[in-house]
Amino acid sequence: MWPFDAVDWLTLLAPFAYLFVLVSSLYVFTNVYRSRKAAQAASLEPWFPPHLQRNIYLSLLEQEDPKVPDSFLKAALLRRATEDIHRIVQIRNAKGALQVLLQRGSVGDDLWQRFQRAEKEIEEELRDVVNEANAFAPNWGQTIFQSASEMAQNTQIRDRLTDILATSESEKSWWDARKAAIQSSFMKELDEEKKSPLTADTVLVERGGPAEKGGKKKKKGKA
Repeated sequence: MWPFDAVDWLTLLAPFAYLFVLVSSLYVFTNVYRSRKAAQAASLEPWFPPHLQRNIYLSLLEQEDPKVPDSFLKAALLRRATEDIHRIVQIRNAKGALQVLLQRGSVGDDLWQRFQRAEKEIEEELRDVVNEANAFAPNWGQTIFQSASEMAQNTQIRDRLTDILATSESEKSWWDARKAAIQSSFMKELDEEKKSPLTADTVLVERGGPAEKGGKKKKKGKA
């Protein structure tokens, strides 16, 4: 009976050994693939430039001697949230167009990975800002982005008005130069007419002279 039992055990162990080798291979392959993808994603260029407002806030927060007043920290945190609003708007505006281009094959996976990483970073940034705001005042995290949105809109309106005023000034300068050129051309034409020997009176006299002589001759003939 012993040889038959050994054969049965070997027959049962063979599939388990095959499954163990297969699962181990898949596990190793998955870990290596994820490590490569993580390294590739880390080497990609960030979607946004460095967050200057966040860095300023963290620098002020870590300063101990002298300690920065809370009013300054709150203002720096609000400016940080305002910059986050600008980035959220850019993310929302770019996502739809980027998805369409990705489906058409017009952009590569690298650009999509950069965008996805930017989405995750902005989500973490929003949570961090909310936590920091609640640390200063209870429930401030629920309203800080509303205030930041109003500040962003005011800044956009102010920039737009500045552009309009700059455009109107340039248009005014253009019209002034145009009017000066038209006036100069008109005065030049008047000067040329004054210098010309053939005036309107001369033309009338020359045109009327022969007719008058002919009329007098006809009268003499009748007499």
